[in-house]
Amino acid sequence: MQQRIVKRLGWLIGGFSASLLATPVWGLAVSVGEAGIDALRLHASPYNLTGSKISIGQVEIGRPAQFGLDKAAVNNNVVQVGRVFFRDDRAQANDYVDGHASNVASVMVSEDKYLTGVAPDATLYSSAVGIIERSGQPEECLSSQTVAMQDGGQVRAINFSFGESLIQDPRPDAVLDGNALLTQCVDWSAGVHDVLYVVAGNQGRGGIPIPTDNFNGMTVSNSTQVDGVFSKVDYSNLGSEPAAVIGRSPASESNVGPRRSVSLVAPGTNIEMFNPDGSIIRATGTSFAAPHVTAAVALIHQYGDRQISTNQPNWSLDARRHEVAKAVLMNSADKIQDSGDGLRLGMSRTMLLQNNQTWLESDAYRDPSLPLDAEIGTGHLNVFRAYQQFSPGQWSPDAPVPAIGWDYRTVGEGSDAPEFQDYVLEQPLQGGSFVSVTLAWDREVTLQDANRSEEYDLGEVFEDSGLNNLDIYLMRAEDDDISDSVWSSVSEVDSVEHIFHEISETGQYKIRVVYGDRVHAPTQDYALAWWTVPAQ
Repeated sequence: MQQRIVKRLGWLIGGFSASLLATPVWGLAVSVGEAGIDALRLHASPYNLTGSKISIGQVEIGRPAQFGLDKAAVNNNVVQVGRVFFRDDRAQANDYVDGHASNVASVMVSEDKYLTGVAPDATLYSSAVGIIERSGQPEECLSSQTVAMQDGGQVRAINFSFGESLIQDPRPDAVLDGNALLTQCVDWSAGVHDVLYVVAGNQGRGGIPIPTDNFNGMTVSNSTQVDGVFSKVDYSNLGSEPAAVIGRSPASESNVGPRRSVSLVAPGTNIEMFNPDGSIIRATGTSFAAPHVTAAVALIHQYGDRQISTNQPNWSLDARRHEVAKAVLMNSADKIQDSGDGLRLGMSRTMLLQNNQTWLESDAYRDPSLPLDAEIGTGHLNVFRAYQQFSPGQWSPDAPVPAIGWDYRTVGEGSDAPEFQDYVLEQPLQGGSFVSVTLAWDREVTLQDANRSEEYDLGEVFEDSGLNNLDIYLMRAEDDDISDSVWSSVSEVDSVEHIFHEISETGQYKIRVVYGDRVHAPTQDYALAWWTVPAQ
């Protein structure tokens, strides 16, 4: 019973009642539209991207209702779920049907004409963990694995709008160091199943911080509207690094060391969603921000699969890698509104922190060792810009690369792989313009597979093999010494590096990816996304 209370408190922190807030506009209709993540534009012609034939997942304590299985769904045929589970088994009719899980599912796949989900034609697999009278992390890991293995292992992203409190973690003096069982499970599954985990970003005393300290997924905070546009971090966030938020001190549940947790911010305030029975609820929290990101993966992956299936040049199966989706979504995020000259990469909004400052006043903009802002990560999700980032395709460092693109490649030491890769921009860049670059790679986590089943089983544990250190540098094309770089991102603790920097002079530039310190394997795969402005 106590565990159930803890879980329910976590859900409340993830989804504050919207009645406490005042804003003139409600709904998915806004958050999925231009004022939110701009997904509705991709649903329409000529893009026709609705998540069709793409599988995504969901893990929570409960599950959404499934039409034809659960009585609660008899009047709800707009939120179609592909299959529902209880942990690693088929769900029983009417068991563990939950309003919160149904709300989250509707953000992702609602087919309603007005309250349209981000990816209405995606196939959603959902597993309920159930109520557990102790730490539920083993069962949560089992549920995650079950979802990840659906559709022949082709589930592309899994949503976590729940979490575990450090109070419930069985480790003595537990801290957010990435080594809770569920956090390790998320990072292991990301690599083994090639799936992007998207986690609601609640932290702070009494919050649900595990597994927001993951390395290989994404942690999401929530935005609220200013003048009708989702463009400010909501005060209901319990961020991992800022000082006291609404009277709470997050010190006891912050990431160990300088590593930050938030990857992106997405709409999560006053979101209108469907209950299991088809009625509508309005609520607020990171629980509802995260599914905007999860379903956004379905849209860009549908485009990528379309390009691959028609044998388009500069497209390969690398487009399905979870690291690529992560780099693309983070690099295309909105930070500072463009004035119309394109120098700020055509960004559609200025994202405000809780103190009303912008990225340009943040420590992440000034300090190369801090790739992420504590509250917004790299900025606000904009899935149309993510499409623009993704659509030019994959480009190799073997030849000059276009102004916008991405790649998936390897660096290493010795003869196994080059120690660095140089991406020379084929066109000179415009002085006064900004360059955005994001590098993403995985921490290595291995399963201690006692029965050699090659799957996680209850009672098994994971081992953290560590994180190889990679860095990125923005350099003039003619330079070869990284000490002469224009700017860099050189965190020693993150699995992401990010540059958003203004260049003062028109000229030829390159991006260098460097294999820094080896912690485990001699080589490291990575995803890189870049967005620049050619000289006018």
